[in-house]
Amino acid sequence: MKYIESLREGEKVNEVYLCKFKQAALTKAGKAYDNVILQDKTGTIDAKIWDPGSVGIDEFDALDYVAVTGDVTSFQGNLQMSIRRARRVSEEDIDPKEYLPCTDKDVEEMYAELTGYIDSVKNPYLNQLLHRFFDNQTFADRFKFHSAAKSVHHGFVGGLLEHTVSVTRNCNYFAQNYPFLNRDLLITAAIFHDIGKLKELSSFPANDYTDAGQLLGHIMIGAEWVGEGIRSIEGFPVVLENELKHCILAHHGELEYGSPKKPALVEAMALSFADNVDAKMETMREILANVPDNNLEWQGYSRLLETNIRKTSK
Repeated sequence: MKYIESLREGEKVNEVYLCKFKQAALTKAGKAYDNVILQDKTGTIDAKIWDPGSVGIDEFDALDYVAVTGDVTSFQGNLQMSIRRARRVSEEDIDPKEYLPCTDKDVEEMYAELTGYIDSVKNPYLNQLLHRFFDNQTFADRFKFHSAAKSVHHGFVGGLLEHTVSVTRNCNYFAQNYPFLNRDLLITAAIFHDIGKLKELSSFPANDYTDAGQLLGHIMIGAEWVGEGIRSIEGFPVVLENELKHCILAHHGELEYGSPKKPALVEAMALSFADNVDAKMETMREILANVPDNNLEWQGYSRLLETNIRKTSK
């Protein structure tokens, strides 16, 4: 397969890609054409169908897998594909992992690490709550496959699991280094902190905001979902419920970052630090991933990191 990241100007392409976006448009002269974004696991490329009604251009929509024939050109310094032929391909004939960005880590190994943290929680109520969610195979399968973001950081298949394991690992270190932390509460909050992403974002290949995601956001969704689980456990302490929900509600650390509450418990503060560290480090990794080692050019201002960045010298 000819991956998008390997395409170069002047190449002819005859491949299957995922249609991430498709929209009809008009040139300045009033001629109809289609704007298309094609995707595989290595990235995306803008494409144009300059004559949508021509022979060889079959009907297809966004999120379809499409066999395309075209030419790679350059426009304003960016690669673009001019599509000459296109036909929809059945999902049964493709491997979705070739077309979706995926974690480069072993999903089952990460999930085994996560279940190890679950089993390490000694508080019987918190342990039961964790197992109530993660012993459900449907929930577990969704958790393994889902992303942690539409873009920003961990916006790939397995991203939610990778981010959750990393945040939990950070929290486990905090609990070892600062013994006054309630480890059971902190580990449970770390594992649950982003479960609202399962309802905030639709599954791949769309990976876009749902109605609930737009109206409520993953923090509120997650706190409510955990509350539902707690109500199914007889005798769950009210104080412990409020503390766990607070950690989830405060895990972005600041009101301006989307948290309904600022951390009032030390465990909530530790969780917000653990989450922020992993999000920032992954954002930096993704920005610098395709920059050659010998490229010490400044990469420009990052709105997400609020700084101008470059790669470290070797």
